[in-house]
Amino acid sequence: MNVRELEGKVALVTGGSRGIGFAVCHALAEAGARVAVVDLDGDGAAQAAAALPGEGHRGYACDVAGAEGVQATVAAVESDLGPVDVLVNNAGITRDNILVRMTDKEFDEVIATNLKGSFNFTRAVSRGMMKRRGGAILNVASVVGLTGNAGQANYAASKAGLVGLTKSVAKELASRGVRCNAVAPGFVRTAMTAKLTEAQVEALQGAIPMGALAEPEDIADAVRFLVGPAARYITGQVLAVDGGMVM
Repeated sequence: MNVRELEGKVALVTGGSRGIGFAVCHALAEAGARVAVVDLDGDGAAQAAAALPGEGHRGYACDVAGAEGVQATVAAVESDLGPVDVLVNNAGITRDNILVRMTDKEFDEVIATNLKGSFNFTRAVSRGMMKRRGGAILNVASVVGLTGNAGQANYAASKAGLVGLTKSVAKELASRGVRCNAVAPGFVRTAMTAKLTEAQVEALQGAIPMGALAEPEDIADAVRFLVGPAARYITGQVLAVDGGMVM
């Protein structure tokens, strides 16, 4: 892999201040991109941007569920850094509950952030990408969107929706030189999984053929490949990065 394959490119990553999002920002910065770190927590986004290798990175506060805020954020990024060449829709939340106890608010909030937020940013950057006849969009889905999961009807629906969004956008934009793919992570060592007990982690690892949870960097490396020039002929695909959980 060319160590600076994204030199001169601008990458926008949502949910980029920690976990998988920050690992993605770091990988794209190492590849030479100027990174716009977007997060609901503006201070966290700024701190994350300052921690990235290289220069020219900026942090931006944005609620991805709000279309007007998204449009304003994209405009600010393009004014500060230049046209967006790479979009990574990573922002996501969970509001787990069993179906009969899940509230409308729990369902709607997850769909608004995980699915509508990705739609908002994709719509906001796609017109410019089409005019420039080039760009890469990457959606962070989940194996849960491929298999379902008890207690996560809202989350699974949002991630399954991302798969459909990915394939539809890929078909619409391919003729304009814009690619759209997704990664579907399995269980990853993040702040969320850090709350699990040792017994719970062991149970998860037992369900993974490779016998271990992923690190955020494992997901980031897959993202870096899919948005880079080595994947120039790949679009509309969902890559499961899950240690063999779904095969």
